[in-house]
Amino acid sequence: MADKYGAQLSTDFQSFFPYYLREHAHPLCRALHYFGTSMVLVILAYVIYSGQLVYLLVMPFVGYFFAWVGHFFVEKNKPATFTYPVWSLMGDFKMYFLFVSGRIGSALEAAGVARK
Repeated sequence: MADKYGAQLSTDFQSFFPYYLREHAHPLCRALHYFGTSMVLVILAYVIYSGQLVYLLVMPFVGYFFAWVGHFFVEKNKPATFTYPVWSLMGDFKMYFLFVSGRIGSALEAAGVARK
């Protein structure tokens, strides 16, 4: 199967991730993802601290809300979550940790994402 850029998608996460990054080419879309993921981690820390497990139910709504706003209104594409739910979640956290470690730029370049 090929993505919209004509690149072949494999059946492994390593070949999926460049496609994932291309679907997040706009910096504002990525920023919304980073914010949502940060909020998810804050909620998780609060759950661990407080022991109030009910807040675990809120995490997907918070994370996906900001991500989907980025896709529907900024990138104007369909979230990868709809087609690749597990790899999309893995991709979100990998993208987030590349960002916080200062390595997202080289990953975006390797995936063919032009700087905006």
